[in-house]
Amino acid sequence: MKATGFISLWTLVSLPCGPLANPAEREDVVKHAIKLHRGKGAVITQRRQWVLESCRKLSGLLRQKNIVLNKLKNAIRAVEKDAGLSDEEKLFQVHTFEIFQKELNESENSVFQAIHGLQRALQGDYKDVVNMKESSRQRLEALREAAIKEEMEYVELLAAEKHQVEALKNMQHQNKSLSMLDEILEDVRKAADRLEEEIEEHAFDDNKSVRGVNFEAVLRVEEDEANSKRNASKREVEDDLGLSMLIDSQNNQYILTKPRDSTIPRADHHFIKDIVTIGMLSLPCGWLCTTIGLPTMFGYIICGVLLGPSGLNSIKSIVQVETLGEFGVFFTLFLVGLEFSPERLRKVWKISLQGPCYMTVLMIAFGLLWGHLLQIRPTQSVFISTCLSLSSTPLVSRFLAGTIRGDKEGDIDYSSVLLGMLVMQDVQLGLFIAVMPTLIQAGVSTYSSIFKEILRILILIGQILFSLAAVFLLCLVIKTYLIGPYYRKLHTESKGNKEILILGITAFTFLMLTITELLDVSMELGCFLAGALISSQGHMVTEEIMCCIEPIRDFLAIIFFASIGLHVFPTFVIYELTVLLFLTLSVVIMKFVLAVLVLSLILPKTSQYIKWIVSAGLAQVSEFSFVLGSRARRAGIISREVYLLILSVTTLSLLLAPALWRAAIMKCVPRPERRSST
Repeated sequence: MKATGFISLWTLVSLPCGPLANPAEREDVVKHAIKLHRGKGAVITQRRQWVLESCRKLSGLLRQKNIVLNKLKNAIRAVEKDAGLSDEEKLFQVHTFEIFQKELNESENSVFQAIHGLQRALQGDYKDVVNMKESSRQRLEALREAAIKEEMEYVELLAAEKHQVEALKNMQHQNKSLSMLDEILEDVRKAADRLEEEIEEHAFDDNKSVRGVNFEAVLRVEEDEANSKRNASKREVEDDLGLSMLIDSQNNQYILTKPRDSTIPRADHHFIKDIVTIGMLSLPCGWLCTTIGLPTMFGYIICGVLLGPSGLNSIKSIVQVETLGEFGVFFTLFLVGLEFSPERLRKVWKISLQGPCYMTVLMIAFGLLWGHLLQIRPTQSVFISTCLSLSSTPLVSRFLAGTIRGDKEGDIDYSSVLLGMLVMQDVQLGLFIAVMPTLIQAGVSTYSSIFKEILRILILIGQILFSLAAVFLLCLVIKTYLIGPYYRKLHTESKGNKEILILGITAFTFLMLTITELLDVSMELGCFLAGALISSQGHMVTEEIMCCIEPIRDFLAIIFFASIGLHVFPTFVIYELTVLLFLTLSVVIMKFVLAVLVLSLILPKTSQYIKWIVSAGLAQVSEFSFVLGSRARRAGIISREVYLLILSVTTLSLLLAPALWRAAIMKCVPRPERRSST
């Protein structure tokens, strides 16, 4: 049968005008095809008969299609001349006939497109992969266009059906009197129809000419339910709500974000299950780490590893979980700023500004040196060095939670220096994200255009410095004129009702976050400054707000650290354990040594002893390297192997951070302060 079908299609290839071919021509084509494939399939006479019948059927179908098209044209002209029909009825009937005409033409086009595709494939070289790839791409484009046309035709049929139902209802209403209830329902129906039309006007599908739109076929996947009968009704409801998972050609998974019909409430049950699962498994993992003397956050990371792609793979909404986890970072930095008064900020601002800049420059210099020795591209060396120069603000904030501050009078507190430098690194992160397109351009630029790229980077740095100046000027205005009256109003309105206080503080934090984001500075800096501004109102205010915000921060921080675990791949770490341990120890030691060197130059002589603690706090890699690494991989700056190395080194450095921090605390902090610092 395969040989017979192949011969028939090969015959059809030579029939772009099938209805006009005479029997003699068809006989010649059949003989030629049989000669090429002699000995395959059925008997020659059977093949010849089958091909002739197939050609005859196709010719008959095409002749019948032409006859029907002529009848449809006559019917359209008759409807247009019928004076007994209203304009709406004429429009409806003509539209229905046109849809049928389009269906017939599209069906014929599909047949000859398939024939043309087979002809192109037979004429190509089967050993040429590029040619086969191009043929596959053309078929894929044809399928996408056909799917779009079919969807548009289906929508038109739905509209025609709706119009027909409305016409029947109008005829029924004209033949009988309506009760009061029927009139009310009829008015409600008309209002609902108008609402649906307004929603459809704003639907994305109606704007096919939007710039940047690319139509692509996707695969719709339902959950594998063990008991299909028991869950049949549940799946039907989910189908109606459009909550199934969609997978595109790049294996990216999607779920509904904005429904076409916004009058029906919906909930993403995948995301709900993910959060519930993380919350339940985080408890035993946190207990286990507490028992063996590790910080609880590592239990949350382990929870993410167990539930993520490298474990049970039960987390479906990874992007949504990571997005919710970002709020844990926001509230963590807000509470850090709440304990970080503006007076202390003014005391260490020079060190906080100079330290991270010097460390980043030194890391890039060492990276370029090693890159030159290992023959790595300069753009890749700069990216990797900058990535590794960043340290984790949420991790160190957990280390510093509850520490006793204030050493000898006149000395600089190590926690103030450490937090100030970490916040400035967050600002550098925003700058680096802005500079990344220039790095991509520099990777393919000639030496004549490198000067322009360097000039562009300097302009970006100037813009960031201007934005920072604007942010701090705004903070000065808020602290002087606005924050005091605002908090007093909140305190007055929230007596006996903490909701107003929590909402007011959260809104102020998000306002500062939005301002810094609009000024192209990191959102984390806005959260930190919001806390610092509120802390200027006194110790009692700080304690009251901290009691309200800490539970929210703790829950969101669990989600954040679990989202880090989703990107940890234990199997890769085990396979390359020796290399990864060497790289991790090298990065940790290098960052520690560079931090000690820089702090020795910029710290006052009376505060030189804190350089060991601050350096220990900076000697790990920030979790934001996951974000930078993923962007760089998509942009082609780094390869897949380098990306996995960055992820693994980051994870191992975060795991080593508590041990290094405890060693520095034991060495440098007096005994009464050790318990609270660890």
